[in-house]
Amino acid sequence: MAIPDALITRPRRAIADRLRRLVGSGEVDLARSPGDPGLIASDSPAWRVHGDFAAMMIGGIAALLLQMLHPRALAGVWDHSDFRRDRLGRLKRTAQFIAVTTFGGADAADRAIAKVRSIHDRVHGALPDGTPYDANDPELLTWIHVAEVDSFLRAYLRYRDASLSTVEQDRYFADVAIVAERLGARDVPRSRAEVAAYFARLRPHLRFDHRVREVADALLAPGEDAATAAGLSIAGAAAVDLLPDWAAAMHRRQPNPLLRPAIRTGAGGLSRMVRWSLRLR
Repeated sequence: MAIPDALITRPRRAIADRLRRLVGSGEVDLARSPGDPGLIASDSPAWRVHGDFAAMMIGGIAALLLQMLHPRALAGVWDHSDFRRDRLGRLKRTAQFIAVTTFGGADAADRAIAKVRSIHDRVHGALPDGTPYDANDPELLTWIHVAEVDSFLRAYLRYRDASLSTVEQDRYFADVAIVAERLGARDVPRSRAEVAAYFARLRPHLRFDHRVREVADALLAPGEDAATAAGLSIAGAAAVDLLPDWAAAMHRRQPNPLLRPAIRTGAGGLSRMVRWSLRLR
């Protein structure tokens, strides 16, 4: 017996509405006026990568885990954010920023970048050893950007389209570099090879300590309700599994090799469910 459409539509709509609230869909203007090229062309691989909700969710969590290994990035979170209670708020703000700068018009993207720069103006201080840090530091901005876009792309390759060519992957890095540069980053890697070389250079400067552990624990904690907890548990495990081996080792969170297939199967199922729900018109 066929299942009535209404019985299918209601749960799909409920899931879609929850996901849109999670990232604040509809709260930002993504319209482009005729002739407005935006910052990133609509034929860019970035539109495919950043348009896949599931890959961005998993990649976004992985990016945060990677970013916090940099002492100056961690200090900004530790000193200037309510990371214990606002993890979903941070994910939402990041998702909105990525959406506007990728899909929105040039003016909207520039306003979003200006807003982030103004926030960065207030984020500065000193590390426990007295070393000063500033969120507008071009080198720190480059680290934040590379950790983010590399994680997004690796999640897309694993959970959406592993056939994305090397040429398209290189174009992805080249196209999204404009956002980092407008934020103030310098010497932004523009290809897979440049990203790999960049990580090799930065690894000696990364650190893990009790503060990293506490921020990571807060990020990966269960959700406030059963549905959110289930989804974030799967996405969090997939994000840890997505980390480069050296980063997972620094976090002391290397997944058991015997569990990796189950983690990826679960995340693949979550990804398909998310796409199914968001295809509803």
